[in-house]
Amino acid sequence: MAIVLKGSNLTVDTLVRIARDNEPVALHPDALQRIRTCRTMLEEKIADGEIMYGLNTGIGEFSEVVLSDEQVSEFQKYLIYNHSAGIGEPAPVEYVRGAMAGRINVHAHGNSGCRPEITLTLIELLNKGVTPVVCQKGSVGASGDLAPMSQVALLMMGEGEAWYRGERMPGGKAMEAAGIPVPGLQARDGLATINGSNLLTAMSAIHLYDMNHWLMQAEIAAAMSLEALLANLKPYDTRLHELRGFPGAVRSAQAIASYIEGSDLQTGKMKVKVQDAYSMRSTPQVIGAAHDAVAHAKLQVEIELNGVGDNPIFLPEEKLTLTGANFQGTPVALPMDMAGAAITMVSVLSERRLNRLLNPALSVGLPAFLTKGAGMFSGLMLSQYTADSLIVEQRMLSAPASIQSIPAAADQEDFVSMGMNTAIKNAQILENACGVLGIEFIAAAQALDFREFTHGAGVERARKVVRRHVAHLDIDRPLYPDHTTMKEVVRSREILNDVLTQLNR
Repeated sequence: MAIVLKGSNLTVDTLVRIARDNEPVALHPDALQRIRTCRTMLEEKIADGEIMYGLNTGIGEFSEVVLSDEQVSEFQKYLIYNHSAGIGEPAPVEYVRGAMAGRINVHAHGNSGCRPEITLTLIELLNKGVTPVVCQKGSVGASGDLAPMSQVALLMMGEGEAWYRGERMPGGKAMEAAGIPVPGLQARDGLATINGSNLLTAMSAIHLYDMNHWLMQAEIAAAMSLEALLANLKPYDTRLHELRGFPGAVRSAQAIASYIEGSDLQTGKMKVKVQDAYSMRSTPQVIGAAHDAVAHAKLQVEIELNGVGDNPIFLPEEKLTLTGANFQGTPVALPMDMAGAAITMVSVLSERRLNRLLNPALSVGLPAFLTKGAGMFSGLMLSQYTADSLIVEQRMLSAPASIQSIPAAADQEDFVSMGMNTAIKNAQILENACGVLGIEFIAAAQALDFREFTHGAGVERARKVVRRHVAHLDIDRPLYPDHTTMKEVVRSREILNDVLTQLNR
């Protein structure tokens, strides 16, 4: 059954289903009527000669230039041409599909003024698997993602490029092959297709989905390392965190405790320290803070997904045109900068536990660098180097893009969000985070192999999944295949899915 878009029901999870899982979409009949009503009002205003930004005026610094009737008919084409100014490699298909879904949801409010044919064509592109080729770089996140969204709009004229059935081809050819009519661009249609932060928001939604699942895996890796390090389990009692009140910490402590459930560490018969190092006992507070940051960012992103991110905006019931800056990407960029930094923070915590697993002065009796042949063999010594290199890159990428505005358009656009830079760097932060966590999983499984006591059910399940992909390190071997394999295992969420199945969650 198709996901019905109506302007108010698009969630992060729903967008991922459209963007990544290729679920079909439809436009709610009420939304279609709203689009038609708005277009009728707009055409009346055009006929009356009312001056409206981006319809019969230039844009940006040229907003005071009024166009003639003859120019209006051609303006949308040249608008799209001159804004198709990105650079470099194409954005992944799922990002572009997410951006188109977000744009449809903006139109569904009936405040954008485009013809219904534009919105319906976007729906057909999604449902028939035609994805515009869009350069990922080139947007400053205000006035929206103009450069990448213009490459989407090129297809409305049968131009540009598109992916279809795995092949990159001219946009018109892809549409013809898929049986999608070319709607052309009339007054307002081009600007209504591009004037919002839809690509950076779609990317952010997809990243939030992945961040949430990554944090859940970080809790499993933490539980494995904590068992291997003979942790005092009192810091993971949810009552401790309920007294402080942060929901993320409560959630994290509960998850970690559930994975350790059934361990001999819970019996009180095993000797543990009165207090462990911060990288161990602070884990619920740190991962919990990341959960809270991601939850806040999700709230902001979902507001944007269901809001009218456009300019100008038309109110048909009042026959009113409002010009403002609802394309501005800052409401998404700022919390997503924080979410990216949160993933880096938890990666640093993961590396600190890795350090304790490898360092014989800190590992509570584990062999140095988790090898029985210390001296002849170096064990997992170099795995820490790799994790450290990934984290340094994450730290550099965690500088906020939302404070990096550079004025453009002769200072008409003198503050921009740079939210696309936030989205691009968050993708790399996540990529590195999967590598760091994969290395902790390898080390924790290796350490648990040396511990002869009953492990928690969730911990033992996770260890077995690691062993499906990476063998115990008896003697040294090249580690890069193990590192790369486990990064992909983390990305696939195989460990998370198996553990949650084991615990019936």
